[in-house]
This record gives sequence, C-alpha cells and structure tokens, in this order.
Amino acid sequence: MSGFVFNEKPIQIERGDGAYVYDDSGTEYLDMGASYACVPLGHGHPAVQDAVSEQLEQITYVQASYPNAERTALYDLLADTAPDPIDKTWLCNSGTEANEAALKFARSATGNSKIVATMQGFHGRTMGALATTWKNKYKKPYEPLIGDVEFVPYDDSEALDEAVDEDTAAFIVEPVQGEGGINPTSDGYLEAAREITEDAGAALIFDEVQTGMGRTGALWNSQRAAVAPDMITAAKGLGNGLPIGATLCRDWIAEDYGSHASTFSGGPVISAAAGATVSTIVEDSVPGNAAAMGDYLLTELEAAIGDEVRDIRGEGLMIGVEVGRGANAALKKLALNHQVLALPAGRTVVRLLPPLTIDESHADAVVEAMAEVVG
Repeated sequence: MSGFVFNEKPIQIERGDGAYVYDDSGTEYLDMGASYACVPLGHGHPAVQDAVSEQLEQITYVQASYPNAERTALYDLLADTAPDPIDKTWLCNSGTEANEAALKFARSATGNSKIVATMQGFHGRTMGALATTWKNKYKKPYEPLIGDVEFVPYDDSEALDEAVDEDTAAFIVEPVQGEGGINPTSDGYLEAAREITEDAGAALIFDEVQTGMGRTGALWNSQRAAVAPDMITAAKGLGNGLPIGATLCRDWIAEDYGSHASTFSGGPVISAAAGATVSTIVEDSVPGNAAAMGDYLLTELEAAIGDEVRDIRGEGLMIGVEVGRGANAALKKLALNHQVLALPAGRTVVRLLPPLTIDESHADAVVEAMAEVVG
C-alpha cells in the first residue's frame, strides 16, 4: 500500500447508515466515535445529502470574493445561532485552520503577541495551532514553532490570572478537553476566564471544534456555560462529514483581522452541507437528545463498570472512560469482538463521541460491550 499518513486500522469501512458503518465484508459496526465527532447527524443523513446533490447541479465552486447564496445563508445561520454578540464568521476547511485564524486575528486585533494555552490542550497540527497544543509528541519533530506561548494548568483560575497580562493577545481553551482525556471544566472557570481576559484586553477563544454542534447538550458549549467568548472555533461536526471549519468572531475582532485569506473559504457545496447540518441540528432539537442520551449513557456505564474503571466523565455525548494504560487494548476488543468503534484520548481513556441521534438501544449496546471488555 502506497499511503503513509495514517496508521490504518484493520477494518476497511465501505459505507455508513445512521449510527452504523459497514466494512468490505458487510460486517456492521456501531460507530461510537462518529469518525472523530464529524457526523453528528449520523452517516448518510438525507438532509445533508439532498443539499449537497442540489448544489452540485448548480455550481461546485466559486471563490469567496464572489457572493454565493449558500455561503451567505451559512453566514447568516451561524450568526443567528452563535451566542450574542458574536455575529461574524470566517470559513475555512478544518479545525486547525479555524484555530490558526483565531490566533492570527487575536494578534492583529490586540497588537499583542503572547498566547496563553492550557496543559493537556489540543488545538491542531498547523504551526500556529500546534504551538498552543500541549503534548510534545505532536510538536517536537517540527520545532521551532511560533513563539510567545505560555501554558497554564487546565481549570486553574489563579494560574490563568497570573499568566494573562497586558501583553497577552489571547487565551485559547477547550470548554471540555477532548484529546487531553475528556476533561470538563469546573463551575466558574470559564466565567473567570471571561473576566480575566476582558480586564487585560485580551481575546478569549473557545475551541469548540469538538464540543460544538450540540455535542455537550447545547449547540455551543459556551451557551451551556452562559459565557460569551470573543471567538469560537468550529469544525468536525459542522458539515456532517464534509471538510469545513469556522472562526466565529465579535465585531472588535473582525474589524481588525489583518489580511488572512483562504482559497477554499466556504465553497458552495460545503456551505450547503453545513447549512443543512446546522439547520437540522437546531430544528430537530438534536442537542437536547445529546443531553438526555449523555445522561443515560453516563448513568448506565457507572452502574455497569463504575467499580472496574478509574473514572467515567463527560458532558452530553462527549464521554471518557478512564481504563488506565489499557485503552488501546480495550478499543481493539470493542471493535473486533463486539463491533463497536470508539476512540482513544491519550493512552488511558476510551472516548465515546457517537452521532447525537443515538437512542437507548445504541447506548445499551455500548454499555454491554464495555462491561465485557473491562469487567
């Protein structure tokens, strides 16, 4: 095989339907990773497929300097659904690009260079976003990265207050850490971050690449926390499987964003997919289902395996089961023995990021499989 970019798994996925995917022999797998949270509506959702098909019949691509109805509609939709007073959107192709843009916007708008980020945080693999990512295994081969980045312990308001000063351009934070192990913040931390950055004149960036699109029980986790940052970055579930990212901004950021640009910013087909995805999530109250199913899954997992694992934690349908250093072995057994696909979060945590449309029968299947794997 000529490819080398990914360490491929021994399952060749050929098609998907709702919460399930099928390999080349027809074996059915329950996709409790939603391909890294990228299909919140499940595989092959008709609203998204229809929107893409209709747009393909009109025009595949036109650069963002030319107005296009699908792109304009997506701008308006994201502005309507974002927490006030965020109402400007920059479109791109991925989460790392969304974070890269946010960091550049913060430096341009504030005139400062210092970026504060958190230990165990993950913000992407481009040179700027990578500089704000914690783990050395992602960064070491590519150093030197951009400078003037300071890391603080996650969920520590006092440490954040000490780090953010008059030279700070931005504090970037995941409201729930994903790659870092599914770590929610404690009550009051995001509110403190808002106050600290505002006092210093720095931008507050919520990386909602994984928490956005309803995953934690609200369309945006910032709404769940009742905190309005200066920027929200989104990707993964935004296009229900098609590649798109977005940086949502307050006016003071958008007014002085510099000269950032992207050839493929908000192409018509991708915008149609994202518009259908966001509209369906809102109209079908998908975040409410994520909240209810998340509570159910957490409760059932705790009852079935709470005594067998170190911890079970999360918000909505962003759940981590800390099993110790056997996470990869547990994932292999789930896939090969129980036809359940899940994800790692480091070496110790099994990460569950299913489609937000799952029901109790799907949750029960996962609980049963997890009980056999870790029991």
